[in-house]
Amino acid sequence: MDSLLDFLHRFWSDMLARTEGPMTFRFLLQPLMAIITASIDGYRDATAGRTPYFHKLLHGGRHGTRVETFREGFTAVARILLLGVAMDVIYQLKVFGNFTHPLETLVIAIVLAFVPYLLLRGPIARLARRWQQRRGPP
Repeated sequence: MDSLLDFLHRFWSDMLARTEGPMTFRFLLQPLMAIITASIDGYRDATAGRTPYFHKLLHGGRHGTRVETFREGFTAVARILLLGVAMDVIYQLKVFGNFTHPLETLVIAIVLAFVPYLLLRGPIARLARRWQQRRGPP
């Protein structure tokens, strides 16, 4: 039990320490890239008349299964995730001198890239759909 508590304490203190020091620009860069990707995909969803992404992910939809929906979103942010992993590896090499915390790397990459994409793609699609409806038919 003590080893689990030690792990959790180190994990969270390391996560909070990442907000300062080298490579802090990634806390802006990765979410910004995820927002841009979510905007593009959300607009495409609205144009194609597809169900909003997060709703389709939770409830399924007429355009595929949940697994296919998750795979689609993951593929859309794969480059951003890989960039996040690379930046965290560089951070660990600079701060710790080696790459010893792969779980932290995955958590940071997912939180900074996939979570904003997941949360914003659907609302952006809804906004785009409303905007398109106000504009009227082409």
